[in-house]
Amino acid sequence: MMLTRRRLIAISAVLATAPAIAHANAATRFWTGQALGARASIRIEHPEADTIVARVMAEINRLEDILSLYRPHSALSRLNRDGHLQDPPFELLECLSLADAVQRASGGRFDPTVQPLWTLWAESAANGTRPGSAEVDRVLTNVGWGKVRLEAAAITLHPGMALTLNGIGQGYVADRVAVLLDAEGLTDILIDTGEFRALGGQPGGGGWPVRLESGERLPLRQRALATSAPLGTTFDQAARDGHILDPVTGMPAPANWRSVSVSAPSAAIADALATAACLMPDLGSILAMNERFEGAHLEAASL
Repeated sequence: MMLTRRRLIAISAVLATAPAIAHANAATRFWTGQALGARASIRIEHPEADTIVARVMAEINRLEDILSLYRPHSALSRLNRDGHLQDPPFELLECLSLADAVQRASGGRFDPTVQPLWTLWAESAANGTRPGSAEVDRVLTNVGWGKVRLEAAAITLHPGMALTLNGIGQGYVADRVAVLLDAEGLTDILIDTGEFRALGGQPGGGGWPVRLESGERLPLRQRALATSAPLGTTFDQAARDGHILDPVTGMPAPANWRSVSVSAPSAAIADALATAACLMPDLGSILAMNERFEGAHLEAASL
Protein backbone atom coordinates (compact mmCIF):
# COMPACT_ATOMS: atom_id res chain seq x y z
CA MET A 1 0.00 0.00 0.00
CA MET A 2 1.42 3.39 -1.00
CA LEU A 3 -0.13 5.59 1.70
CA THR A 4 3.19 7.19 2.46
CA ARG A 5 2.92 10.86 1.43
CA ARG A 6 3.41 12.99 4.53
CA ARG A 7 4.67 16.54 4.59
CA LEU A 8 6.90 18.00 7.25
CA ILE A 9 4.87 19.74 9.94
CA ALA A 10 6.42 23.21 10.20
CA ILE A 11 5.53 26.17 12.42
CA SER A 12 7.28 29.54 12.36
CA ALA A 13 6.32 32.56 14.46
CA VAL A 14 7.87 35.73 15.87
CA LEU A 15 7.03 38.12 18.68
CA ALA A 16 4.39 40.71 17.90
CA THR A 17 5.04 44.45 18.18
CA ALA A 18 6.10 45.03 21.78
CA PRO A 19 8.49 47.17 23.84
CA ALA A 20 12.06 47.11 22.61
CA ILE A 21 13.29 45.32 25.71
CA ALA A 22 10.99 42.38 24.93
CA HIS A 23 12.57 42.03 21.51
CA ALA A 24 16.03 42.37 22.98
CA ASN A 25 15.30 39.45 25.30
CA ALA A 26 13.56 37.36 22.65
CA ALA A 27 15.10 33.97 22.15
CA THR A 28 14.84 31.97 18.95
CA ARG A 29 14.23 28.27 19.47
CA PHE A 30 14.22 25.61 16.77
CA TRP A 31 12.62 22.33 17.79
CA THR A 32 12.28 19.11 15.77
CA GLY A 33 10.34 15.98 16.57
CA GLN A 34 7.04 14.27 15.74
CA ALA A 35 3.51 15.66 15.42
CA LEU A 36 0.40 14.26 13.72
CA GLY A 37 2.42 11.21 12.75
CA ALA A 38 4.91 13.28 10.74
CA ARG A 39 8.29 14.91 11.20
CA ALA A 40 7.76 18.32 12.75
CA SER A 41 9.74 21.52 13.18
CA ILE A 42 8.85 24.61 15.20
CA ARG A 43 10.74 27.91 15.07
CA ILE A 44 9.66 30.46 17.69
CA GLU A 45 11.13 33.89 18.47
CA HIS A 46 9.95 34.98 21.90
CA PRO A 47 11.38 35.54 25.41
CA GLU A 48 9.48 32.42 26.52
CA ALA A 49 10.11 30.40 23.35
CA ASP A 50 10.77 27.10 25.14
CA THR A 51 7.53 27.37 27.10
CA ILE A 52 5.51 28.22 24.00
CA VAL A 53 6.97 25.30 22.03
CA ALA A 54 5.97 23.02 24.89
CA ARG A 55 2.43 24.44 24.83
CA VAL A 56 2.16 23.94 21.06
CA MET A 57 3.25 20.33 21.32
CA ALA A 58 0.88 19.72 24.23
CA GLU A 59 -2.00 21.18 22.22
CA ILE A 60 -1.23 19.05 19.17
CA ASN A 61 -0.98 15.98 21.39
CA ARG A 62 -4.30 16.84 23.04
CA LEU A 63 -6.00 17.27 19.68
CA GLU A 64 -4.61 13.94 18.45
CA ASP A 65 -6.15 12.30 21.50
CA ILE A 66 -9.48 13.59 20.23
CA LEU A 67 -9.29 13.47 16.41
CA SER A 68 -6.74 10.83 15.40
CA LEU A 69 -7.63 7.48 13.88
CA TYR A 70 -4.11 6.29 14.68
CA ARG A 71 -4.57 6.46 18.45
CA PRO A 72 -6.80 3.59 19.61
CA HIS A 73 -8.04 5.50 22.65
CA SER A 74 -8.80 8.80 20.90
CA ALA A 75 -12.37 10.08 21.05
CA LEU A 76 -12.78 9.40 17.33
CA SER A 77 -11.44 5.84 17.61
CA ARG A 78 -13.75 5.12 20.54
CA LEU A 79 -16.71 6.48 18.59
CA ASN A 80 -15.89 4.25 15.63
CA ARG A 81 -15.36 1.22 17.84
CA ASP A 82 -18.45 1.61 20.02
CA GLY A 83 -20.78 3.40 17.60
CA HIS A 84 -21.67 5.87 20.34
CA LEU A 85 -19.80 8.57 22.24
CA GLN A 86 -21.39 10.20 25.26
CA ASP A 87 -20.36 13.79 26.10
CA PRO A 88 -18.06 14.18 23.08
CA PRO A 89 -15.23 16.71 23.34
CA PHE A 90 -16.03 20.19 22.02
CA GLU A 91 -13.27 19.94 19.41
CA LEU A 92 -14.74 16.78 17.90
CA LEU A 93 -18.19 18.38 17.75
CA GLU A 94 -16.78 21.55 16.21
CA CYS A 95 -14.76 19.68 13.59
CA LEU A 96 -17.76 17.51 12.65
CA SER A 97 -19.99 20.60 12.50
CA LEU A 98 -17.59 22.18 10.00
CA ALA A 99 -17.58 18.91 8.07
CA ASP A 100 -21.39 18.99 8.04
CA ALA A 101 -21.35 22.48 6.49
CA VAL A 102 -19.02 21.34 3.69
CA GLN A 103 -20.98 18.13 3.23
CA ARG A 104 -24.11 20.17 2.55
CA ALA A 105 -22.36 22.71 0.33
CA SER A 106 -20.72 19.98 -1.74
CA GLY A 107 -23.92 18.09 -2.40
CA GLY A 108 -22.67 15.22 -0.27
CA ARG A 109 -19.31 14.79 -1.98
CA PHE A 110 -17.46 15.58 1.22
CA ASP A 111 -18.49 12.87 3.65
CA PRO A 112 -16.61 11.79 6.80
CA THR A 113 -18.44 8.43 6.78
CA VAL A 114 -16.26 7.06 3.95
CA GLN A 115 -13.92 5.40 6.47
CA PRO A 116 -15.35 1.87 5.84
CA LEU A 117 -14.62 2.39 2.13
CA TRP A 118 -11.10 3.55 2.94
CA THR A 119 -10.55 0.39 5.00
CA LEU A 120 -11.85 -1.77 2.15
CA TRP A 121 -9.55 -0.20 -0.44
CA ALA A 122 -6.54 -0.21 1.89
CA GLU A 123 -6.98 -3.88 2.84
CA SER A 124 -7.53 -4.93 -0.77
CA ALA A 125 -4.37 -3.08 -1.84
CA ALA A 126 -2.41 -4.75 0.96
CA ASN A 127 -3.49 -8.09 -0.53
CA GLY A 128 -2.53 -7.00 -4.04
CA THR A 129 -6.13 -6.78 -5.26
CA ARG A 130 -8.86 -4.25 -5.97
CA PRO A 131 -12.30 -4.56 -4.36
CA GLY A 132 -15.02 -5.90 -6.61
CA SER A 133 -18.26 -4.09 -7.29
CA ALA A 134 -20.19 -6.37 -4.94
CA GLU A 135 -17.77 -5.61 -2.10
CA VAL A 136 -18.00 -1.89 -2.77
CA ASP A 137 -21.80 -2.00 -2.84
CA ARG A 138 -21.87 -3.92 0.43
CA VAL A 139 -19.66 -1.38 2.19
CA LEU A 140 -21.62 1.55 0.73
CA THR A 141 -24.55 0.53 2.92
CA ASN A 142 -22.43 1.74 5.85
CA VAL A 143 -21.75 5.13 4.25
CA GLY A 144 -23.95 8.21 4.45
CA TRP A 145 -23.71 11.36 6.54
CA GLY A 146 -27.47 11.39 7.04
CA LYS A 147 -27.14 8.29 9.24
CA VAL A 148 -24.97 10.12 11.78
CA ARG A 149 -26.70 11.53 14.85
CA LEU A 150 -24.67 14.55 15.92
CA GLU A 151 -25.72 16.19 19.17
CA ALA A 152 -23.90 18.02 21.96
CA ALA A 153 -24.79 15.27 24.43
CA ALA A 154 -23.74 12.35 22.23
CA ILE A 155 -22.69 11.22 18.75
CA THR A 156 -24.25 8.01 17.44
CA LEU A 157 -23.42 5.95 14.36
CA HIS A 158 -25.41 3.20 12.72
CA PRO A 159 -23.86 -0.28 13.11
CA GLY A 160 -20.98 -0.79 10.69
CA MET A 161 -20.29 2.92 10.24
CA ALA A 162 -17.05 4.75 11.00
CA LEU A 163 -15.83 8.31 10.55
CA THR A 164 -12.60 9.81 9.26
CA LEU A 165 -11.39 13.38 9.63
CA ASN A 166 -8.51 12.97 7.17
CA GLY A 167 -10.03 15.58 4.85
CA ILE A 168 -10.42 18.28 7.50
CA GLY A 169 -8.51 17.34 10.65
CA GLN A 170 -5.07 18.62 9.68
CA GLY A 171 -6.56 21.98 8.76
CA TYR A 172 -8.48 22.07 12.03
CA VAL A 173 -5.29 21.45 14.02
CA ALA A 174 -3.57 24.29 12.14
CA ASP A 175 -6.43 26.62 13.10
CA ARG A 176 -6.20 25.65 16.77
CA VAL A 177 -2.43 26.13 16.87
CA ALA A 178 -2.87 29.56 15.25
CA VAL A 179 -5.30 30.57 18.00
CA LEU A 180 -2.81 29.44 20.65
CA LEU A 181 0.12 31.33 19.13
CA ASP A 182 -1.94 34.47 18.62
CA ALA A 183 -2.96 34.38 22.29
CA GLU A 184 0.73 34.13 23.22
CA GLY A 185 1.38 37.49 21.54
CA LEU A 186 2.99 36.07 18.42
CA THR A 187 2.41 37.28 14.89
CA ASP A 188 3.88 36.72 11.43
CA ILE A 189 2.97 33.05 11.83
CA LEU A 190 3.09 30.30 9.21
CA ILE A 191 1.78 26.88 10.18
CA ASP A 192 2.10 23.89 7.86
CA THR A 193 0.33 20.75 9.05
CA GLY A 194 -0.13 19.52 5.50
CA GLU A 195 -2.39 22.55 5.04
CA PHE A 196 -1.12 26.11 5.49
CA ARG A 197 -2.39 28.70 7.95
CA ALA A 198 -0.85 32.18 7.95
CA LEU A 199 -1.34 34.97 10.47
CA GLY A 200 0.40 38.10 9.29
CA GLY A 201 3.19 37.77 6.76
CA GLN A 202 6.92 37.23 6.69
CA PRO A 203 8.86 39.08 9.41
CA GLY A 204 10.69 41.02 6.68
CA GLY A 205 7.45 42.04 4.99
CA GLY A 206 5.16 40.58 2.36
CA GLY A 207 3.13 37.40 2.37
CA TRP A 208 4.52 33.95 3.00
CA PRO A 209 5.57 32.55 -0.43
CA VAL A 210 3.67 29.27 -0.46
CA ARG A 211 4.22 27.08 -3.51
CA LEU A 212 1.20 25.57 -5.27
CA GLU A 213 1.28 22.13 -6.88
CA SER A 214 1.55 23.89 -10.25
CA GLY A 215 4.83 25.47 -9.17
CA GLU A 216 3.37 28.96 -8.83
CA ARG A 217 3.96 30.90 -5.62
CA LEU A 218 1.09 32.44 -3.70
CA PRO A 219 1.84 35.19 -1.14
CA LEU A 220 -0.20 33.95 1.82
CA ARG A 221 -1.23 36.42 4.52
CA GLN A 222 -4.08 36.16 7.06
CA ARG A 223 -5.43 33.14 5.18
CA ALA A 224 -5.22 29.40 4.93
CA LEU A 225 -4.41 27.32 1.86
CA ALA A 226 -5.09 23.65 1.19
CA THR A 227 -4.25 21.54 -1.83
CA SER A 228 -5.73 18.14 -2.63
CA ALA A 229 -4.61 15.80 -5.39
CA PRO A 230 -6.59 12.63 -6.13
CA LEU A 231 -3.39 10.72 -6.93
CA GLY A 232 -1.18 12.54 -4.43
CA THR A 233 -1.57 9.51 -2.16
CA THR A 234 -2.57 6.16 -3.60
CA PHE A 235 -3.50 2.73 -2.30
CA ASP A 236 -1.71 0.69 -4.96
CA GLN A 237 1.83 0.36 -6.28
CA ALA A 238 0.67 1.36 -9.76
CA ALA A 239 -0.57 4.71 -8.35
CA ARG A 240 -3.93 4.16 -10.02
CA ASP A 241 -6.34 4.22 -7.06
CA GLY A 242 -6.26 7.51 -5.17
CA HIS A 243 -7.13 8.05 -1.53
CA ILE A 244 -10.05 10.48 -2.10
CA LEU A 245 -13.13 8.25 -2.29
CA ASP A 246 -16.54 9.11 -3.73
CA PRO A 247 -19.24 8.47 -1.09
CA VAL A 248 -21.81 7.83 -3.85
CA THR A 249 -19.96 5.33 -6.04
CA GLY A 250 -17.47 4.02 -3.49
CA MET A 251 -14.70 4.47 -6.05
CA PRO A 252 -11.57 6.67 -6.02
CA ALA A 253 -12.05 10.18 -7.35
CA PRO A 254 -12.19 10.24 -11.16
CA ALA A 255 -9.34 11.91 -13.01
CA ASN A 256 -11.20 15.22 -13.41
CA TRP A 257 -8.43 17.15 -11.66
CA ARG A 258 -4.73 16.62 -11.06
CA SER A 259 -4.84 18.95 -8.05
CA VAL A 260 -7.06 21.64 -6.56
CA SER A 261 -5.95 24.48 -4.25
CA VAL A 262 -8.45 26.46 -2.17
CA SER A 263 -7.79 29.33 0.23
CA ALA A 264 -10.09 30.48 3.03
CA PRO A 265 -9.93 32.23 6.40
CA SER A 266 -10.05 28.79 8.07
CA ALA A 267 -7.60 25.98 7.32
CA ALA A 268 -10.23 23.38 8.23
CA ILE A 269 -12.66 24.80 5.67
CA ALA A 270 -9.96 25.16 3.01
CA ASP A 271 -8.90 21.55 3.66
CA ALA A 272 -12.42 20.18 3.31
CA LEU A 273 -13.27 22.30 0.26
CA ALA A 274 -10.12 21.22 -1.57
CA THR A 275 -10.92 17.57 -0.82
CA ALA A 276 -14.51 17.89 -2.03
CA ALA A 277 -13.41 19.80 -5.14
CA CYS A 278 -11.50 16.74 -6.36
CA LEU A 279 -14.86 14.98 -6.69
CA MET A 280 -16.56 17.85 -8.54
CA PRO A 281 -17.29 17.31 -12.25
CA ASP A 282 -16.46 20.84 -13.42
CA LEU A 283 -15.12 24.23 -12.46
CA GLY A 284 -18.58 25.74 -12.05
CA SER A 285 -19.45 23.19 -9.36
CA ILE A 286 -16.31 24.03 -7.40
CA LEU A 287 -16.99 27.77 -7.60
CA ALA A 288 -20.61 27.31 -6.52
CA MET A 289 -19.51 25.27 -3.51
CA ASN A 290 -16.90 27.82 -2.47
CA GLU A 291 -19.44 30.65 -2.67
CA ARG A 292 -21.20 29.09 0.33
CA PHE A 293 -18.24 30.06 2.53
CA GLU A 294 -17.27 33.68 3.06
CA GLY A 295 -13.74 34.38 1.88
CA ALA A 296 -13.19 31.00 0.21
CA HIS A 297 -11.40 31.20 -3.15
CA LEU A 298 -10.31 28.71 -5.76
CA GLU A 299 -6.59 29.43 -6.23
CA ALA A 300 -5.76 26.72 -8.78
CA ALA A 301 -7.34 23.71 -10.45
CA SER A 302 -5.04 21.62 -12.62
CA LEU A 303 -6.52 19.25 -15.19
